[in-house]
Amino acid sequence: MFRDSDKAQKDMKYAQACLIFAKRLGLIEDDSLEAVKQRCQAENDKRAQMLKEDAVFYGLTNFSFREYLEWDISKIKLDFVSESEQVKKAYSFREIPKKEIKAYYKNNRDLFTRYNGDRFPFRDLKQIIRKRIREEEFENEIKNILRQLD
Repeated sequence: MFRDSDKAQKDMKYAQACLIFAKRLGLIEDDSLEAVKQRCQAENDKRAQMLKEDAVFYGLTNFSFREYLEWDISKIKLDFVSESEQVKKAYSFREIPKKEIKAYYKNNRDLFTRYNGDRFPFRDLKQIIRKRIREEEFENEIKNILRQLD
C-alpha cells in the first residue's frame, strides 16, 4: 500500500510539472488542480449535451478527474511533439539534424521492426522518429521542472 501511495505522489508531481509546462507553452491559462477540475467538468458537460443531441464523439461519455488529467496531459504532449503553432509561439524547438534522425533509427531498429523481422525503410519513418525525439525533449523539460519543484 505504501508503494501505491508513493507512486500516486510521483504521478501527481509529474502531472503538476506537465501542467506548469503547458502554461508556459500557452496551452492552458491556469495550471492549478482546481482549474483541471473545472476543465474536466466543462468537458463532461459538453459531452453530456452532445449525448442529448445524439451527436457523434469519440472517447468517454464522462471523465473522472484522474481520467481527464491523463487525457489533458496526452493532449499537451501531442501538441508539443506535433510542434503545434500554439507551442511554436512560446517554445523554440531545436533543429533536429538528419544525422541525428539516422542515428536514432540505427540505435532503435527494434522499434521499427515488424513481428516477422521485416524492417520499415528509413524514408518511411523520418516523421515518426522526429516525434520520438520531440517526446524525449518533452520529458527532459518535465524533468527540469520536477528538479525545480524538489
